[in-house]
Amino acid sequence: MKKIIPLKDIHVPVPGPDEVYSFKILNEIFYFEGLKKLLGAADISKAGDRTTDLAPKNAMDREAARAILASLTLQYLYDNPLTADDGSVDSVMRAGYEIDLELFQSIAHMTMGDLKDHLLASNGTRVAAIGLALTPVMASALTKLMDVHELVYLPGKIFRPTKARTLIGTPKTLSFRLQPNHPKDNLDAISMMVYNDLAMGMGDCLIGVNPSDGSVDNIAAMLWHIDKLRRETGAPTQICVLGHIKSQLTALKQGAPVEILFQSFAGTDETLTGEFDVTVEFLDQAVETMKNEGPLKDIADQFMYFETGQGSEMTYRKHNGMDMATCEALCYGLCRRYDPFMVNNATGFIGPETHLNDFELMVSTLQDHFMGKLLGLPMGISPSYTLHSNSHLEGQQMAVQLATAAGANFFMDIYLGTDRMLAHFVNSGHDDQTLREIYHRNPAPEFLQWAVQKGIYIQHTDGNVERGPNWGNPRLFIKSDLEFQRLHEATPNAPGFENAGPRPAHKVQEVIRINQSVGREAVHSHLKPELFTGFTFREFVSTAIDHAEHLKNPEVGSKLSKTDLDSLSAEGNDVQIIITDGLSAEAVHHNVPDMIPVLMDGLKSRHYSLGEPIVTHFGRVKLAECISDVLDCNVAILLAGERPGGDALSSKSMSAYLVLKLKDEKARKAAAIYSEHEKIRYEYTLITNIYQGGLPPIEGGSVVAEKVMEILENQAAGNRLEDLLKAQKSV
Repeated sequence: MKKIIPLKDIHVPVPGPDEVYSFKILNEIFYFEGLKKLLGAADISKAGDRTTDLAPKNAMDREAARAILASLTLQYLYDNPLTADDGSVDSVMRAGYEIDLELFQSIAHMTMGDLKDHLLASNGTRVAAIGLALTPVMASALTKLMDVHELVYLPGKIFRPTKARTLIGTPKTLSFRLQPNHPKDNLDAISMMVYNDLAMGMGDCLIGVNPSDGSVDNIAAMLWHIDKLRRETGAPTQICVLGHIKSQLTALKQGAPVEILFQSFAGTDETLTGEFDVTVEFLDQAVETMKNEGPLKDIADQFMYFETGQGSEMTYRKHNGMDMATCEALCYGLCRRYDPFMVNNATGFIGPETHLNDFELMVSTLQDHFMGKLLGLPMGISPSYTLHSNSHLEGQQMAVQLATAAGANFFMDIYLGTDRMLAHFVNSGHDDQTLREIYHRNPAPEFLQWAVQKGIYIQHTDGNVERGPNWGNPRLFIKSDLEFQRLHEATPNAPGFENAGPRPAHKVQEVIRINQSVGREAVHSHLKPELFTGFTFREFVSTAIDHAEHLKNPEVGSKLSKTDLDSLSAEGNDVQIIITDGLSAEAVHHNVPDMIPVLMDGLKSRHYSLGEPIVTHFGRVKLAECISDVLDCNVAILLAGERPGGDALSSKSMSAYLVLKLKDEKARKAAAIYSEHEKIRYEYTLITNIYQGGLPPIEGGSVVAEKVMEILENQAAGNRLEDLLKAQKSV
């Protein structure tokens, strides 16, 4: 297992002042002020980089930047680390400087163009070794010089195998994470999805569930449940519940089977700490805990799972002036520090604010996979699309085909490709089996042996593998017709289990596509305040100029227009309700009329002071902070439509964001210690899935009111509140 080197022992050169780079094409000279601008301009134009003014202005601008980048030496890029906004080298950048210095010295004289040519002419062993001698910024620069064929060809030479119960990432294999997410963490539905996709030969690298409820108790309960499923089926794999790393570690301390430890990563300290609530130092300790206490410590060679994806730093405006691909490369430098079992890139998950269309999704997917593989990681890839973007099923499928050809270690797998909890669309077990058959790939060897015994696959004497008689039959693991019916009824958007070869039957596909069409229309619905009767409200608008800008740029939806902002002043109420469209005005229309009276009556019954509700067009989540700052309320309740996904009814699903302003200095200090974020100003509690198919709006009003009372009484929200409440119960 890799030894973690203290950050202070990793040498990073002292940053110098920005240079101005120039290049002449015909009679026009192109200028780029600083390495960050140069790196951004050398990439294809992407939505997130356009928003931050880092994208190339035109084709000539890009080619000028690429020509300059190709002329820079590796030594030059090493000597000029990129800095945070305050001019410092942050922890994430520093982690990326842990490289093979001896090998680096032998290639430091190469220009980036020379390096590209050298890698293309080298065998896989040489390419893999050089990757460990490169910093993330070098990988980012290199990927911008490569075309699609090169982004497929080069990583296909590199193999980064890892081992837990199964060995993944070896030649001629393709593995999958079985992802049985459910919007209410229904264990029966999770069981149904696990049974179905195990029967398709999926899940050989992981059974990993994203929890809707991130509490320690729920994470532990889900871990025990999927561990039971693993044992009952006999599937040789490993399990994970993708809650926050702090909650998982607490569950581990309580004895839960945290076999693979998960965390999302970001490419800047500001995002990692301020938004993801972890530090590099904390991650160092977490890895040591797993080495010493993890259930697989005597079995696995690796046991960490990280997820990344271009754009999170930009979305939070904590990208330190760097383009999305460079921030993503920095994520990989940090991942490399911990020798993970899996790294999954989820480019496209955020939506049109980062990647507007299929082209941007496909190119970024290949870039991310290449950079991760080059830098030494066991890369999986999860190109996905959302219904509020201009990406579609066909673009996602093309991205997956290219990534398979490029040698991705693994992909996601969720029943019929519809993530019912996270409202995005990824690979299904049908897609994954299709890829295996097209590219002649097999599951991990341990898993394949089990699947052959179960009749899921047949392996011939010549080694060839084909679908067996039990492929795609979940009844293989279900005892009776009655139990099958019960589990099926618990699973949302489950139109059937019929198959046509490795594909779902057409009648099953038809239902999924119709549901998606309903969701896309809901995204483009407009807020109609005239539907909100029974209570008075103030009507405002955000700084978004129209609905299209609202969808692609969340920052403009996080602030009130100047006119509306100037009309407000401090009110000092306990609670302020804010209603906005978010990503589905239809969801707000269907829930707010029933929910608001219950919510307001509940709070008033405890004598909390309430500001007159505010209805805002084109609003996003961070709008709550903007309004709280002006009104000086203690808690803002922001009600917004979730992005549609799953069945047609889910387009009516709404979320409640309960936002505590840390006005009390004692509470703020406690929050700073808990989060390790010194400048923290707000804490969030999120209640999702409010609609008739989830948490009914009338009941939702009571649930939100009760949670707001707990927040006010404890002056805490989010995970810190849940820990406080648990401590109180144990006394």
